[in-house]
Amino acid sequence: MIVIDNTIVSDDLYMVNFVCKLSQCKGACCVEGDAGAPLEEEEISQIEDYMDEIKPFMTDRGKRTIEKTGVFDYDANGDFVTPLVDGIECAFTNFVDGVAFCSIEKAYREGKINFQKPVSCHLYPIRITRYKNYYAVNFHKWIICKKALKNGDSIGVPLYRFCREALIRKYGEKWYYQMEKEIQAIGR
Repeated sequence: MIVIDNTIVSDDLYMVNFVCKLSQCKGACCVEGDAGAPLEEEEISQIEDYMDEIKPFMTDRGKRTIEKTGVFDYDANGDFVTPLVDGIECAFTNFVDGVAFCSIEKAYREGKINFQKPVSCHLYPIRITRYKNYYAVNFHKWIICKKALKNGDSIGVPLYRFCREALIRKYGEKWYYQMEKEIQAIGR
């Protein structure tokens, strides 16, 4: 593991190769699971502020869910997450040709808002767990990403490089380049 400031980075970030292709997995991480995507408290207000711009990209079922529950829910641990439609897909999920996409990100990419999507979604399959004095940065191993692991192996892209933009968004360039320096010192 690598320690940078108050984060502990799992060896998996440089030992595991990973390249997601939505055409293969169909965006299963937006649909599978037992809870919505983790949300940071400040993301809730950003989503609330941009709902008028996000709604045109949402399904009717997603809109009804948001109208009923609001833009967030709680998981089994009491943490903030995106709400689920009928306990299945994220309320912000929409589908094009059977592939799930994020309505928040669609509004961002079309220049309607300046919030890309929840950072937990951007980071996936990296998950961050908060402990009393530090944060653990780990690879979330899930069968739905099996093809992404094969893709990563075939072209030799480690997880930390695949998630570069998201890691920089979360922790900043200085943190990312420090991690990269530590990884290179290990010989990876």
